[in-house]
Formats: sequence, structure tokens, C-alpha cells
Amino acid sequence: MPRVGRSPSNSVSDRPARFKLWLRRQRKLLRPAAWACFSLLLALLLIGALRSAAPGGTLATFRERVGDATAFAGLRVRDIVIEGRANTPEPLLRAALGVNKGDPMLGFSLEQARQRIETLSWIEHATVERRLPDTIVVNIQERRPFAIWQNDGKFVLIDRSGQIVAHQDVASFRNLPLVVGAGAPPSAATLLDALTARPALQQRVVAAVRVGERRWNLRLNNGADVMLPEGHEIAALDRLMQLQQDHDLFDRPLVAIDMRLPDRLVLRPRPSDTPIPPPNPKKAT
Repeated sequence: MPRVGRSPSNSVSDRPARFKLWLRRQRKLLRPAAWACFSLLLALLLIGALRSAAPGGTLATFRERVGDATAFAGLRVRDIVIEGRANTPEPLLRAALGVNKGDPMLGFSLEQARQRIETLSWIEHATVERRLPDTIVVNIQERRPFAIWQNDGKFVLIDRSGQIVAHQDVASFRNLPLVVGAGAPPSAATLLDALTARPALQQRVVAAVRVGERRWNLRLNNGADVMLPEGHEIAALDRLMQLQQDHDLFDRPLVAIDMRLPDRLVLRPRPSDTPIPPPNPKKAT
């Protein structure tokens, strides 16, 4: 039986085709070519930045040019994700963001968008991120309504720091405590926290009224006013609770309980023929 001989390793049939040889040669040039393209692009961006910074050019103009160029290459906003929103009106939030679906991904400033969003009254802190290739993510931390502030006949929501949160939909938060008068918001947290720690007293308080922007009156649900001393509210509240425990003070027909002086307590009784008025914190003095 004849033996089949193997072709020599250097035979013509073992040599790669001309096209494959050409591809092998081109691969050696691909990496330098890629670096050259990247360098050229970087140079063009730098030139554009310098021109934008020069008289007659702006950074916004440069950003728009880059955005338009990259949008042509497919970098457009396809999705906007908003995280953390509970009370902020979404139309206001999207208007402050200033970006819509279809806009260039790189055609706007993240920092300026964040600053605009943080001007909204509900927003305490915000971040705006690009997630390439096509998603904008907005994460917000909203202020938490802490109390309702009444001043000059108007009601607004405030947070713990006294910052106004919203003017609308106040009725939705009617279970929050009510503070009244000029200067009440910045000083409310300390007093309201003290009342929260004394629930038996808190449930009788209709409103905390700031007097002269320096001290507090408590309007009780029986129409009486408790006049607290300036700067010594906590001690006065403890004394008030003890008086209630020992003498049922809140159950007496009183117009006012004056605690402004540390060494005395002044009780102003209600005339027997005078009906108990409805709470009207604006009359407090």
C-alpha cells in the first residue's frame, strides 16, 4: 500500500493568503493610528476651549458645540431618572433641570442644573449625574415639614431650621404644630421638641405664639394663654406640668397663666359670664 507523504512545512499550501498577510501588517498600524486620532480630537477640544475662553467666546458656547457634535454621534438623552422626590412638584423639578429627552448628553452643565434645582423651596440638597450613554439621574433630598407658620393671616410650611418649605397644600399637613408671629420659625424647634417630650401638655396646646420676637405664649385648647419667660421656657414647662399635676391648673376657668417672673405665678380668671373664646393666636400679646 503506497504511503501518503506529508507536504513539507514550507510548502505553498501552508502560506497565508495575501489578504491575511495584509491584515497582519495593518494591525501593527492600528494602535498608533488610534492614538493619533485621540490626540487630534484632544487638540481640537483644547483649541475650542481656548477660543471659547477668548473674547467673544463663552464656556457655554463651547459646551453647546461639544454637545451638538456628540449628539450627532448618538450621545443624546434617552431617559431622565428622578430619585427621592415625594412632595416637590415634578413639572417644577424638570423645568429647573432644564434638560429634556432628545437633548445632547454633553450639552449642559451638571453644576448649573444642580444649583437651579436647589433653588426650589422643597429641595435641601440635589445631585445631577450623567450615566453614559443616554441617562440623566437626579437625586434629591427634600426638606421635611416640621410645623405650620401663621403670619399676617398667611399659612406656610417650615422645616426644623425655620426655612419655608411650601405655600401650597398646607392643609395636607394640618396635624403639624402651629407657630404664630414674626420671628417664630427660627426659634420653634427648641420649644416644639420640649412639648413633644411632654405629651400631656402638648395635647392641650393649640398654638405657640412668638411675642416681640423674643419669647413665647402657649395658646391652650380651653382658650387660656400661658405666658412663658424669655430664655427659660424648659424650666417653665416643667413647673407648669407640676402645677397641673398638683392643682389641675388647666381645668380652671382662666384667661392667662403668667409665668414670666421666676418667683411668682399670676393667674387671671375668666369672668363667669364670659364664654370661652375660640383659639385666636393673633390676639396674643
